Amino acid sequence: MDNLIYLLIAAILFVLELLYFRIAERFRIIDKPNERSSHKHPTIRGGGIIFIIAALLYSVWNGGAYPFLMIAILLSGSVSFIDDIRSLPNSLRFFAHLCSGLLILHEVGLFSLDWIYIVVILVLVIGVINAYNFMDGINGITGFYSLAILIPLYFTEPDLQLKELHLFSIIGVLVFLFFNARKRARCFAGDVGSVSMAVLVIFFLVSRISTTQNLNYIGFLLLYGVDTILTIIQRLYLKENIFKAHRRHLFQLYSNEYKTPHLIVSVGYGLVQLLINWLLICSGNSAFVLAALILGAGFCYIGLKLIAYRGINRKKTA
Repeated sequence: MDNLIYLLIAAILFVLELLYFRIAERFRIIDKPNERSSHKHPTIRGGGIIFIIAALLYSVWNGGAYPFLMIAILLSGSVSFIDDIRSLPNSLRFFAHLCSGLLILHEVGLFSLDWIYIVVILVLVIGVINAYNFMDGINGITGFYSLAILIPLYFTEPDLQLKELHLFSIIGVLVFLFFNARKRARCFAGDVGSVSMAVLVIFFLVSRISTTQNLNYIGFLLLYGVDTILTIIQRLYLKENIFKAHRRHLFQLYSNEYKTPHLIVSVGYGLVQLLINWLLICSGNSAFVLAALILGAGFCYIGLKLIAYRGINRKKTA
C-alpha cells in the first residue's frame, strides 16, 4: 500500500478521534479525579476507542479480514466502553473476556489443541487483559508500552496481511499518543482502550507463537506481568483486598508519590520493554534468555520499589 494511503488513514483516525471528543463532551464521558487518581483535572475518558476503529478500518479495507478477531475486539471493547460510562458486574466483563479469548483461538486455529492447553491459554488471555487494564494509570503508558510490542512484531512479521494490521494498529496508537502523551492529557484510553489493545496484542502474540513455536514471545509482556504479579503478592502480604483500586504499582509509586514526571515513567516502561523484546528476538528460542530476563526484571522491580519507598519516607520525615 502506498505511503500516502497510510497518511490518509492517519488523518481519518485523527478526525474520528476529535469527533469522539465532541461526543464524549456532549454526553459527559469524563474521568473525574479522586484520591486514587494519577491526574488532577477532569479528562475525557475512552480515547482508546481509536484502537477499535483502526482495527475495523483495516478489516473493512481488506474485505473483512480476521472476522473473529474483529468480533472479539468489538465485544470486549463495547462492554468496556459501557463500563467506562457506568459500572458493570465483574461477571459480565469476565464473560466478555472469555468469549474474546475463544474467538482469538478460533481465529488463529488453535481449537485442535488438547482442552488443557486451551484452558491454560484462556487463563493467560484473561490475565493479560486485566493486567493491561490495571497498568493503564498514567499518561502515555498504554501507548508507549504497546508500541514497544507492536514495532518489533511489525518489523519481523513475514505475513504481509498480518504486517498491515500491525501497521494500522501502530498508526492508531500514534494518533492516541498525540492527545494522551502530554503533561495534561486531552484524553485517557479508558477501559475500552486498554482492553481492546490487550485483545489485539494477545492475538498478535498468539499468532506469532503458533507460527514460530517460540514461547519466548510471552516475554513481550514481561514488565506488565512482573509489575502486576508482584504487586498482587505484595497486597496479599499486606492483607489488602486485591479487587479494590490502589496505588501500589511501581509506576504509581514513582509518578504519584516519588513525583517523577508521568511521561518519563511511561517512556521508561516502553524503552525497557522494547529492549527486552529485541533481546528475545535476537536470542531465538532460548529458554535460558527468557528465564534470565524474568529473574532480572523481578529483582530490578523489587529494588526500584524499595528505592521508591525509601525516598517517599525521607520526604515525609523531612
